Amino acid sequence: MTGTDEGGDLPTESRVNDFAFRVATVNGTGSASANGLILKAIHRMGVPVSGKNVFPSNIQGLPTWYELRVNRKGHLARTPKFDLIVAMNPSTYAVDVAEVQPGGWILYDDSWPLSKTLIRSDVTYLSVPFARLCVDKFAGSRERVLMKNIAYAGALGALIGLDMDIVRGLLEETFSRKKALLESNYVAVKMGYDYARTHLDCPLPIQLDKMEPDSRHILMDGNTSIALGCIYAGATVGAWYPITPATSVMDNFTMLCKRFRTDPDGSKRFAILQAEDELAAAGIVVGAGWMGARAFTSTAGPGIDLMCEFIGLAYYAEVPCVFFDIQRTGPSTGMPTRTQQADLLSVAYASHGDTKHIALFPADPEECFRLTVEAFDLAERFQTPVFVVSDLDIGMNDWRIPRMTWDDDYFWDRGKVLDEAELAELDSFSRYLDVDGDGIAARTLPGVSAKGAYFLRGSGHDKHGEYAESEDGYQEVVDRLVRKLETAKSALPDPVIERREGASALLVCLGSSDGACREAIDLLGSRGLVLDLLRVRAFPFSRDVEELLAEHEIIFVVDQNRDGQFRSLLVNETGIEKSKLRSVRHYSGTPLSAVHVIKEVLPVLDSHLDHTAEASLSAHPADLLGSRV
Repeated sequence: MTGTDEGGDLPTESRVNDFAFRVATVNGTGSASANGLILKAIHRMGVPVSGKNVFPSNIQGLPTWYELRVNRKGHLARTPKFDLIVAMNPSTYAVDVAEVQPGGWILYDDSWPLSKTLIRSDVTYLSVPFARLCVDKFAGSRERVLMKNIAYAGALGALIGLDMDIVRGLLEETFSRKKALLESNYVAVKMGYDYARTHLDCPLPIQLDKMEPDSRHILMDGNTSIALGCIYAGATVGAWYPITPATSVMDNFTMLCKRFRTDPDGSKRFAILQAEDELAAAGIVVGAGWMGARAFTSTAGPGIDLMCEFIGLAYYAEVPCVFFDIQRTGPSTGMPTRTQQADLLSVAYASHGDTKHIALFPADPEECFRLTVEAFDLAERFQTPVFVVSDLDIGMNDWRIPRMTWDDDYFWDRGKVLDEAELAELDSFSRYLDVDGDGIAARTLPGVSAKGAYFLRGSGHDKHGEYAESEDGYQEVVDRLVRKLETAKSALPDPVIERREGASALLVCLGSSDGACREAIDLLGSRGLVLDLLRVRAFPFSRDVEELLAEHEIIFVVDQNRDGQFRSLLVNETGIEKSKLRSVRHYSGTPLSAVHVIKEVLPVLDSHLDHTAEASLSAHPADLLGSRV
């Protein structure tokens, strides 16, 4: 039987493992469990999949969406158009109907009527009475609300071809210790599945086909990965103040410390402190770093603003510490549950006066883990604050990433730390004396030896660590800090550089923009438009970055912010002529897609290149690249 309530027959080509759908629900109704169930089931079928949360910043009651994209080639950046909408929230019916692609489908709960004004002739409507079914099957309003979400997971399973054995296995893993809840979930998922199989045409032309099981990849969010990296890197002190989207970094670190930093006798080898505000959290981290602990804080843009006083102290007094900035939209409070890359200038030059900081930019949760470990090594090696700059998209969404490896031979790089024996050989200890010419002075840890004692100060000081206001003494120290950062450039993670024969331009990005940029390059390349790729992974920029920029006349710089902050950094910190850098900007709060990139790139290529490429450069990007971008 067909589930078309309105509209004509819409023949659609069969598309296997290449489509996107969106689930619209109400925040606080338990839909996250159902959405996670769907995501994990697709992943266990061996099919590349990504899931993106679009949720409000309140606790309960406002609309929320979950976007899933399936792509057998592994292109999993966000898509702005959807083949299927699961409309479970009547208050967003109008928005949801507008979002679905022509020829697509809307699965909705017909327990609430759909206005005739929302009927599109180019869309197929699939109705299931989820609420009424749950009233008949379950007792209690809360259970009915929760099970309605599991029921739509079952209906989706029938429509897109989910492996229901995998779904049942996931339910058993999740609820094995809660038999009553497990039984309720079984009933709900089967109820939705059976209804769809009986009343709707299943499966749809967009469907899943099981691929080879992929043990090489896992699903993980960036904040969990950062917490795991902190454990691996030997961090023992975390100080924080709760803030979206960074809170789960410390939540996960706490959970992992209880497991891996607690001795059999119950002794704890960690200290986690929720401070009264972000300024206090930063102060705790700086103090712990001076004492020799590997210490960090996790925050977002508003927190970085408040921490700047202590960041400046750590820079000038040369105290190792790590700051995790999980970026969200600004300015001010902004939209706490939306993503941007708008803190780039803030972290590069945080605090007043002449400061410049090491910043690392992971592209996904796998790099969050690796760059977290590097951040702690770099902080101690160069005795300076180091920023790991992620964003909400990476931090709070599950990504398909390569399975991470654990090297038991790894040990921390603590840099130039003098022990008691080394201090005994010195006539005297000067805290800020550059002996090796690399800008890095040796440090001591409190309590090791009285000979290595010094007064930590943020006020003017000379190379001996003594208070000074003389021009030469002050300038010698701050000039050495510049040399130290120059030395650091060669120790930072290399940029990702991909040259392609016949490339006519260069696309430059950082962080979570990577996936969308790669997809845009692949799609443009299939139409005869070839671009090189440069993904920057660290600041200050290396010589490799400058050299590749110099090779190209047409350079696109991708910024997930309004003001082109990444472009500004490249202009400020390299010798590139700024007129060569063209901005590709996306700052609505949603993750970047290939469509956004192509939309900005095409007009420029159209005006600079001949028209020998296969692609019609004047075409709209969605027409050029197909509906599933």
